[in-house]
Formats: sequence, C-alpha cells, structure tokens
Amino acid sequence: MENLIWYIIMIPCSALLTGIGIYAWNRKKPMWFWSGKTVKETEISDITAYNHANGIMWIVYSIIYWMAAFAGIWNSIAALDLIIVGCVIGIPVLVVVYNRIYARYKV
Repeated sequence: MENLIWYIIMIPCSALLTGIGIYAWNRKKPMWFWSGKTVKETEISDITAYNHANGIMWIVYSIIYWMAAFAGIWNSIAALDLIIVGCVIGIPVLVVVYNRIYARYKV
C-alpha cells in the first residue's frame, strides 16, 4: 500500500514537470519562468531556441523526480533523498539555468 501511495503522488508530479518541458518546447510565444511575469516577444532574439532551451531545462529537472518515483520500488529512503536533492538543490539550479537562458537570448 505504501508504494501505491508513493506512485499516486510521484508519477503525476513527474509527469507535470515533463509536461511543462514539452509545453515550453512547443510554445510559439516565449515561455516564462516566474509566476506573474511574462516574457515579451520583443525581449527574445530567437524564440524557438529560447523555448527549446526552457523545455530541455524542465525535462532534465523532471528526470530526478522520475528517478525518485521508480527508486521507491527498491528503497524508499533513497527515493526520499532524491526528492530532497531535487527540491533543495534542483530549484536553485533551475533559477540559475533559467537566468542564463534568458540572458543568452535576450535582445
């Protein structure tokens, strides 16, 4: 039962992050990162490349959560450690990577 609850939580969360990456990759207008702030088309030099970079960032970030979801099969402590790493280290890394992507494609 413990594993079932783990999967009910982890698989949708992992899929959501992967979905954000796919959405960013396919988006025609510039993808945003910060809640409440949009990126104008006039701010970005190459919208397609910018969105692809954002998509890759989110998909790579989701991998740690997919790993945690499936690590729960063998070791719940290792899975929890992956979640902690994803949150404590992953979120600040996301911010840094996004700022680099934005700076690279900013007009």
